[in-house]
Amino acid sequence: PAGVASPGSRDANARLVMDDLDGRRFDLSEHRGKVVLVNLFATWCPPCRAETPDLVALAKEYESKGVVVVGVSLDSEGPEVVRKFVRDFEIPYPVLMPSGGSETSFQINGIPIPTTYLVDRQGRVAKKYVGKVPGSVFRADVEAVLSER
Repeated sequence: PAGVASPGSRDANARLVMDDLDGRRFDLSEHRGKVVLVNLFATWCPPCRAETPDLVALAKEYESKGVVVVGVSLDSEGPEVVRKFVRDFEIPYPVLMPSGGSETSFQINGIPIPTTYLVDRQGRVAKKYVGKVPGSVFRADVEAVLSER
């Protein structure tokens, strides 16, 4: 069962600075005070594809509560493949692609995908998920982190 890591075990200052598919800069530090779910995925990955509808629903449901969902595509085929995926799944949240100018404290090379990180309001990683996670688990953990003060 998923649970939220204790605050003492959280990494300080998770970093993520990357361009989205439209060339806009996304900087995780600009979202302090919000709970952020960072989903590392690839369009060709079956568990990633299976998990995406739950992430889309969560993004829409929790946006007004101060939750930000962001995808990081690890596709090597280029942005057009990812844009099609975004259209097909009607993804409302930013989707980023690593490039030479990207900065991140998240391990993105050689990891199993999907991997998702739950970042608390202080910008620390509260939880790391490896593999497909049911939407109910994301929701429970997001609620737990939202309830922290």
